[in-house]
Amino acid sequence: MIAKGTLIPIGGNEDKGVETKEIYHLEFIEEGILSRVVKESGGINAKILIIPTASSIPDEVGENYLTAFGKLGCKNLHVLNIRDRDQSETPTNIQLMQEADCVMFSGGNQSNITRAIGGTTLHKIMAERYQNENFVIAGTSAGAMCMSHEMITGGSSQESFIKGAVGMGEGMSFIPELIIDSHFIRRGRFGRLAEAVAKFPKLIGVGLAEDTGLIIKEGKFEVLGSGMVILFNARKAKHNNHHLLEKGTPMSLTNLKTHILASGDRFNIKKKKVKISPLQIPVVK
Repeated sequence: MIAKGTLIPIGGNEDKGVETKEIYHLEFIEEGILSRVVKESGGINAKILIIPTASSIPDEVGENYLTAFGKLGCKNLHVLNIRDRDQSETPTNIQLMQEADCVMFSGGNQSNITRAIGGTTLHKIMAERYQNENFVIAGTSAGAMCMSHEMITGGSSQESFIKGAVGMGEGMSFIPELIIDSHFIRRGRFGRLAEAVAKFPKLIGVGLAEDTGLIIKEGKFEVLGSGMVILFNARKAKHNNHHLLEKGTPMSLTNLKTHILASGDRFNIKKKKVKISPLQIPVVK
């Protein structure tokens, strides 16, 4: 069954028009990704829930999102700062989720999201509304990574393609066909996503660069933003020794199908087919 809703995973550090030191960079794009989130949600009158559960500084993150959405003309905004599972079961929060047009997960630690929300009433409402309604679930960095079922929980970029270098856990399962990683280019996360698809070769690995996202709807996705998206497909790998090796052993994987996509390019998740956006730039002779 193809979901009726829309997922918008974002790779992180989207320019929100807010000057911050990098340690407190709260991650957004005023004229690009964020405005697309608003458009997909129904426009500036949409009811948007901001969920900074992943963040260690949720108050600052929540305020930053209120400012960023406010710059686009949105006024129907609510911060839902869920810190424990009991808060995912309160009548007030449940009502907010039932009435929302969009939820926006912040960056931080994706395991905080699954720990506080996964399997709760709030999670069930989100999943049901995403399947059956024009409901938008957006998320940046950790908020993007939690969308898959097999979720990357951590992993060293330095220990590139060593068995056990990537940590995996159960995510929110909104898009179980994918494994999503963020900050992919800048933080050199090729090895950990490659190990993730070696471990789960039937799934497509998606590496999102910063200020880059996907619009996932009707079983397909479109790339948006200023960076690139790397896709790993290990379904037809000719050599994959992940299951044979002991933890800490260097791995090898051959015939790993890879795509590098940019803004406007599309991918059919079921058919595993890429459609490249036609160039509109005239050829200079």
